[in-house]
Amino acid sequence: MTETGTPAGLPNDPALFPRIDAELVKTILLAGAAADVAWEIWARFVTPLLVGGPLQPAALVQSVFGFQNWPLAELIHASVGVIFYPIGYLFIARPLQRRLLPGLPVSLTGLGFGVGLWIFALYVMAHLLAGLPAFLGFGPLAWASLAGHLLFGLVTAHVVAWRRA
Repeated sequence: MTETGTPAGLPNDPALFPRIDAELVKTILLAGAAADVAWEIWARFVTPLLVGGPLQPAALVQSVFGFQNWPLAELIHASVGVIFYPIGYLFIARPLQRRLLPGLPVSLTGLGFGVGLWIFALYVMAHLLAGLPAFLGFGPLAWASLAGHLLFGLVTAHVVAWRRA
């Protein structure tokens, strides 16, 4: 291993994981806020025009945790989007991409991350934990959700890339 924590033999390879500091916190919050705003515009304004109703992730949060408090469900979903998903991008998706497919463009990494989020939301959370049909039966809301998660992933990836430049 080199001093940066990367395997020896990879010339000029920066550390696989970002350094935890104030700049990283800013990157997480900026990427999360931008991606969450993009998601919310898609979910609440564009999706209803396409499928007749909005995406309502707070309803999924309520189903998973079994409570009726809508504002709390919205807060949980927003916190996950603004804080935890960007952390997942920086510490899971991006390092995997850099190690397995180092030449992959940022946009494709972001799209892959978005697909992963969609699988997590509609299979793990909605199906395995809330008992809903897997991927909501692949109806129109499932595809609108996929598009929203792809958008979220793209925005996250590009904000992180912009901050690192």
